[in-house]
This record gives sequence, structure tokens and C-alpha cells, in this order.
Amino acid sequence: MPPRPKLTPLIAVNLALLVLFPLSWAAPLLRAGLLPFFDLPAISVLTGLQAIWEKDPALALLVAFLALVAPYAKTVLLALIHFGRLPPRLLPLLQILGKLAMADVFLIALYIVLAKGVGMGRVETAWGLYLFTGCILASLAVSLGSRRR
Repeated sequence: MPPRPKLTPLIAVNLALLVLFPLSWAAPLLRAGLLPFFDLPAISVLTGLQAIWEKDPALALLVAFLALVAPYAKTVLLALIHFGRLPPRLLPLLQILGKLAMADVFLIALYIVLAKGVGMGRVETAWGLYLFTGCILASLAVSLGSRRR
């Protein structure tokens, strides 16, 4: 049995992402609506996927894999490497998963929509956008830090 690694900040952040990623997918990213005086419906990653599913199930499955499964799988595999359950030689696989993960692309697209506006109605950011952004940046930092170890 390999020796247990010391719980470093890098490993702790990666383990926290196992909880924070799913939370960020359900958290409200923004609120959008047409009328300025009524409550705005919240939009999350999951509700966005539901809307895509109604129009194009194949696209929804692809986006779900690239935005949810790939980043989460990368986080799980990285945790297994940190705890000596998988060999470090699998780090190149994590690079591939990181490239497949569309979370950062989704986030950039979201920022563009927010910056340009929708043209009618109004859009307000919600706390989930900051959580989602933090998860993406933390995942990137953990990946970079793990490559240096």
C-alpha cells in the first residue's frame, strides 16, 4: 500500500471541487426576463442543459459530457493520482480531459452574453456565476500545480 500523502492545500482544493462543481451547476448563474418590474427566472447550467435538451437532445448530451462529465472526471482522476490510487503517468489523460472540458468555454460565452446584453429585457448576474467561475479557476490552478509536483 502506497504511503498516504499529506493533505496539502492543492489536494484539499481538488477535494472541495468534488462538492463545489455539482453545487455550481445547480446554482443560479443569472436571471433574465423581458419585463423590468417582475421577478426574473434563474438560469443555471442544469436548466440551460434542459432547455437545449428540449430542442436538440444530441447536442444536450454532447454539452453535458463536455461541460459536466469531463471536468468532474478530471477532478476525480486527479484526486486518485494525489492519493496514489492511480499512477502519475496518467496526467496526460487529464490534459486531454481538460481540453475536452467546455466549462471555461461555456463561462466565456456567458460573459459575452452578459457584456453585450440580450437586446431586450434585462439580465442580472447571480451568485452561482461567481461560484462557477471560482470552480473553473481552481480546477485550472490544481491542474497546473499537480503537473509541477
